[in-house]
Amino acid sequence: MDSQGVKSLSASGFSSIFRHVRLEHLLAGVSGGVVSTLVLHPLDLVKIRFQVNEGHTKSRPQYRGIVHALQSISRQDGISGLYRGVTPNVWGAGASWGLYFFFYNALKMWMQDGNSQRALSPGHHLLAASEAGLITLIFTNPIWVTKTRLCLQYEASASSSVAAHNTYKGMLDALKKIYKYEGLRGWYKGFLPGVFGISHGALQFMAYEEMKNSYNKRLNRPVDHRLGSGEYILFAALSKMFAAVATYPYQVVRSRLQDQHRSYNGVVDVLKQTWRYEGVRGFYKGLVPNLLRVVPACCITFVVYENMISVFASK
Repeated sequence: MDSQGVKSLSASGFSSIFRHVRLEHLLAGVSGGVVSTLVLHPLDLVKIRFQVNEGHTKSRPQYRGIVHALQSISRQDGISGLYRGVTPNVWGAGASWGLYFFFYNALKMWMQDGNSQRALSPGHHLLAASEAGLITLIFTNPIWVTKTRLCLQYEASASSSVAAHNTYKGMLDALKKIYKYEGLRGWYKGFLPGVFGISHGALQFMAYEEMKNSYNKRLNRPVDHRLGSGEYILFAALSKMFAAVATYPYQVVRSRLQDQHRSYNGVVDVLKQTWRYEGVRGFYKGLVPNLLRVVPACCITFVVYENMISVFASK
């Protein structure tokens, strides 16, 4: 950290942060999240199904790879089958990206004392992204639980053995049933690994900001200089791949905790059983479809976001 130290949140800190709140960051983030989700949801569906497939359970559909999974799902359920869980995914992605950019930029501007040309250290970026991630997770975790449950409804139309409270008609029905049968705790399943997952966004934003700042400094430009779409795509892709590979195991643990077809006694139980039956490889199941989805999704999100911010700034 630099000699000025890193600001931390307090009662007085929150009031000063609100001075730096700008709604355009919320709108731009929501737009980027929604567009990328609508384009790439089928790969997210496949990723989740790979994540919860333990290998020794025959009650789930078995896929030989990404293409086979996409073909099997579309053959059995039609194109609409590839978009199971898309409603909470759109809501979740839109809300997550919108709130994340909203809080992150407010915190960053607070740390810069309102001067956007003041360069922050990697530690500042890491802290701002972590705090923004925690606040966003508290708001959005119920939506992510709902998305996971809907994406795992492969048995709903083919089997009468699925309990009625585990069969959902849509996002609102899922939210109601989860709360009715599992309480508030059901909405926040996977929250603990989600907290660990905050490191994903923190590492990504830190890398993204550092690459942008270093690039602008190399060209003797202010750190807040607006870049071209190609440059945003490159930095977004590199930062996302770095963060995704570094933090992927928590996503597997989280998906398995949220899975309505399997019951675990917490995070430690998931870790033990995954390691026992699948080894290290089990913690990286679904990584390839995840990268194929999140890297383009991140590029789309950041390009839409950055260009919308440029439009707002020009007005």
